[in-house]
Amino acid sequence: MDVTTGFFYLFSLALLFAAFRVITARNPVHAVLYLMLAFSQASAIWLILQAEFLAITLVLVYLGAVMVLFLFVVMMINLNMDGLRQGFWKHFPLAAVVGVVIALEMAYVLLGGFRVSTPVAAAPGTVAVSNTQALGYLLYTQYLYPLEIAAVILVVAMIAAIALTLRRRKDTKAIDPSEQIRVRASDRLSVVKVAATRPAPAAAPAAPVETKA
Repeated sequence: MDVTTGFFYLFSLALLFAAFRVITARNPVHAVLYLMLAFSQASAIWLILQAEFLAITLVLVYLGAVMVLFLFVVMMINLNMDGLRQGFWKHFPLAAVVGVVIALEMAYVLLGGFRVSTPVAAAPGTVAVSNTQALGYLLYTQYLYPLEIAAVILVVAMIAAIALTLRRRKDTKAIDPSEQIRVRASDRLSVVKVAATRPAPAAAPAAPVETKA
């Protein structure tokens, strides 16, 4: 067994252990942490298989963004685990069937072996291109329009999410800049003519005070 194979088995065992702990951990925060460990081990396996782009994407997108967001959400909402465990045995038969089917499929793939193609040697006088460079070249040449369409869809989805969650507060003191630009002096100021001098109003006579003898 060479060093690469040893690391492959090491990362695989850590990945299986982390995946098992994800579904058996009682604390949701611990489950999310184990899921992050599983993603990191999968990224290491992809590095061994020379899929650098997928490995870096998994680390940046899932570990760096999605899973950290999940961790913050789980820690902030304070889940009630007693309510989540009420329907466990009700859905256990279906979950067991799905688990058995997945286990049989994985056993079939492992026992059948993997078809590893022989890497094609670069022609004399040409520069060897990595898979990341080849993937980037395909994305921005052959699949440029689908990539731009996907980017536009993601931007529209982000704007729609912001618009749906945005609520205008009634107690805010913010002023619309367009209203400030269109304002006129006559709308804000009114001139009232007042006489220079006015006679003082006459004092009302005091009421007589009755006294009792």
